Amino acid sequence: MQELRYRSELLEGVAEELTKELKKYEEWFLLEPHKLKVISDHFAQELEKGLTVEDADWNIDIKLKPMNVTWIMKYPTGREKGRILTIDLGGTNIRVCDVCLSTGKGEFEQRQRKYKLPEEIKTSTKEVLWDFIADRIGSFLSENQSGISASDPLPLAFTFSFPVEQKSIRSGILQRWTKNFNVSGVNVPVKLVALINDTAGTLVASRYRDQQVKIGSIFSTGCNAAYMEECRLIPKLRDLGLPEDATVIINTEYGAFDNECKVLPLTPFDRQIDEESAHPGTQIYEKMVAGLYIGEMLRLVMLKMHEGGILFKGQDVSRLRTANSLETSFLSTVEMDISDCLTDMKGEFKESLNLELTLDELKALRHLIGLIAMRAARLYACGIAAICKKKKIRQCHVGVDGSVFSKYSMLKGRAVQALRDIFDWEPGRLDLIALNSAEDGSGVGAALVATLTLDPSEIKECNMDDI
Repeated sequence: MQELRYRSELLEGVAEELTKELKKYEEWFLLEPHKLKVISDHFAQELEKGLTVEDADWNIDIKLKPMNVTWIMKYPTGREKGRILTIDLGGTNIRVCDVCLSTGKGEFEQRQRKYKLPEEIKTSTKEVLWDFIADRIGSFLSENQSGISASDPLPLAFTFSFPVEQKSIRSGILQRWTKNFNVSGVNVPVKLVALINDTAGTLVASRYRDQQVKIGSIFSTGCNAAYMEECRLIPKLRDLGLPEDATVIINTEYGAFDNECKVLPLTPFDRQIDEESAHPGTQIYEKMVAGLYIGEMLRLVMLKMHEGGILFKGQDVSRLRTANSLETSFLSTVEMDISDCLTDMKGEFKESLNLELTLDELKALRHLIGLIAMRAARLYACGIAAICKKKKIRQCHVGVDGSVFSKYSMLKGRAVQALRDIFDWEPGRLDLIALNSAEDGSGVGAALVATLTLDPSEIKECNMDDI
């Protein structure tokens, strides 16, 4: 691969001990086009199976049913209007948005605020979690009370970025926590104006702006995607008497793909990450792709190389021994340094890990980081390719939301190259499946879904000056 050849050139002159060690990791982390095709083909079959009453192979736990029906049965028309409050509970933050939709297609205003989710909240009780969310909503609304009163509250849409079994658009039951969450007592129904997954929100919001969008995807703390399916092709909905032409958005929950490890190329480090996670044996695909785990993969590899006498000789690596001490942003910052002396990279290692690196170590680790990030991006592309194969989509746009995709600039090109390898696009041809950054899926998307479900009498008038 062209990028690998370029990166190999950067290793010229690096000590033989380091280059020899890196060859081993190249064998583990590089994914050739043939392997990508095998993974995406198998994945497409699993997506199909997930629509039946039969459980797909990636569903080890019977409680976690794949291919969740969202009950979002149409796209917005562009005539939606109204003011909606939305909440997004993700893996890292809680985001509260006050969204004002106008009647012009693609026109909206919003005011939003992110609140960092403390680690202890992720393993607390439902009371602690809901109290935290309610407190942040209260703080948000108190900043600007324009047009809000207790007698005339705003309708609320909740973006819940975890697997939920839904019987309607307004209610759902948590199937299982992911992203290392383990909050007790939350397996109870909740009722709101709209309860949606972040992938469904991303699909709706992206489609609102771009009619060529057919897939909504998340590439962030977690990894998932959604698409619109024909109800007549969903065997598990066959007895519900839905119209022949009915459609519904499917939340694939494909982060749990291949939990049985039939095709995914796991390394010893992948197995260690899984074993040490909050939920071993689940979300295997997500643990190889998502931002929550990429930094941990790098940490484990570097620690292994240190213990083998290859890196950081004679240095204190106590910070490196702290689990989850490296975020994906660390990898992105390091890869952005293309200077001859890698000065910024050297400073990042000193600040984050209190390690002094030689130029050889800097070059070797930049190559290693590229390998880890490249594998994540190429595996991510397999999920998108699988949906396209299942739906026989040859050309479309994909709305991709998430900080990993938007802030780690090199990942997009790697994922697109993987799609080229899977579908054998001719060299020089424009991308037939384009990955486009899609922000506000959890805000605007949730608000749009809410307006689709509300009775006109329930819609609160929207004044742009309120936002």
